[in-house]
Amino acid sequence: MDSDALFSLGAPAAAPSAPAGSVGVDDFASVGQDAPLPVRMRPASIDELVGQEHLLAPGAPLRQLVGGGAALSVILWGPPGSGKTTIAHLVARATDRRFVAMSALTAGVKDVRAVIETARRQRRSGGPQTVLFIDEVHRFSKTQQDSLLAAVEDRTVTLLAATTENPYFSVISPLLSRCVLLTLQPLDDDAVRALLRRAVTDPRGLAGTLTLATDAEDHLVRLAGGDVRKALTALEAAAASATALGVDRIDLATTEQAVDVAAVRYDRDGDAHYDVTSAFIKSMRGSDVDAALHWLARMLVAGEDARFVARRMVIFASEDVGMADPSALSVATAAAHAVEYVGLPEAQLNLAQAVIHLATAPKSNSATTALGAAMADVRAGRGGAVPRGLRDAHYAGARGLGHGTGYRYPHDDQRGVVTQQYAPDDLVGTDYYRPSGHGAERSVAARLPLLRRIVRGLSAPATRPDGPVPVVNGRHPSGTGHAGGADEDGGDAAGEVRQ
Repeated sequence: MDSDALFSLGAPAAAPSAPAGSVGVDDFASVGQDAPLPVRMRPASIDELVGQEHLLAPGAPLRQLVGGGAALSVILWGPPGSGKTTIAHLVARATDRRFVAMSALTAGVKDVRAVIETARRQRRSGGPQTVLFIDEVHRFSKTQQDSLLAAVEDRTVTLLAATTENPYFSVISPLLSRCVLLTLQPLDDDAVRALLRRAVTDPRGLAGTLTLATDAEDHLVRLAGGDVRKALTALEAAAASATALGVDRIDLATTEQAVDVAAVRYDRDGDAHYDVTSAFIKSMRGSDVDAALHWLARMLVAGEDARFVARRMVIFASEDVGMADPSALSVATAAAHAVEYVGLPEAQLNLAQAVIHLATAPKSNSATTALGAAMADVRAGRGGAVPRGLRDAHYAGARGLGHGTGYRYPHDDQRGVVTQQYAPDDLVGTDYYRPSGHGAERSVAARLPLLRRIVRGLSAPATRPDGPVPVVNGRHPSGTGHAGGADEDGGDAAGEVRQ
């Protein structure tokens, strides 16, 4: 098992020697006062569990497992510090069951088979039921996982497996189908705060010998990022520093010095949250990649929800980069997916790559301004009926109503574009989209005037020093401007939508 003494295990009386990577126990050895604070503060009963209320309802599989009321094989899936090992301890404390703990980091097929064979002999002789706990089960190979199938199927062992990886990808389907999957959620700030306060006052923890300042508590909560083990380890370090200094209060300075991480002045629900987010967006918009990376780091270190950061980047990709680099949306969306699929801390790299792409990409807000102008017209009541040629004509009687009449199929024309009215009558000739001359949108700006002339059946364009302007019946159509929307040097003439 892990070196941080997550399992303080006593050897079972008259039990066969345990295979490598596992320890068989009938009960736990008592936890000493020199054990790490997270070990000492591990809940002694299921009622002390915090933060997994969705699994703690009466009769829920977790309560049955801990109470020994059912021989359910279970896979616990959750981030570090969410309570997987704690649940294993609670199961091990259940009466009349033999508990075997095994780490997938050190155990092999031979070890698994030895545990199963011992459990089978004990079962035949009327001995206690065996619960096999496998930590980091996603690190088992397919062959190692296959070796568990028969024993789990006939309940020779009750499997309790823990993983931080998505079991639908990391656990073989036959084993997954034989187990109940319980998903543990990251502890929220309130849960971590409650456990810190319990550790300060509980006899198993600091026993009230020290007090914890509010700002120091806030720092520990932010530092934990939902990992209560990390929070308690940091609290123990800060308590040791305070004791060495001869003070009875753990303040922010002591906490910062103990964990070697400065407190970031950032409140996810306060002004700092909005200020830093605004600075992040504006730095990317201004193409200052270094400043954008700083603000990204500020948010991540402060414990901001990575999904929030990713969502802002997906919005930015269309709002501020848009058609100047259409691949930006794909990059931002991929980063958002990586946050969900990979999770922190590794997904920080995906976010950083996307920030670099977005900050250094050519910029265009043409999609933003085009949609805004179109929605303004809709809200003002401009529009009208759908042209007859565009109406749905697939149902019986539609043709009799004139639906689809006169519709021209663009693919029948060698150019792929035909003259046809697509807009409502009172919006014919209105230009919403005004492409910039930046990046990939420069080619769109060159192509768009020709498309509009063909579609609208316009005459040859008039010319001006800054580019062509379509002419309809001897006048410029409503809302029409320079199709390029930018000078040749890339200056944006369309204006900017500011946050």
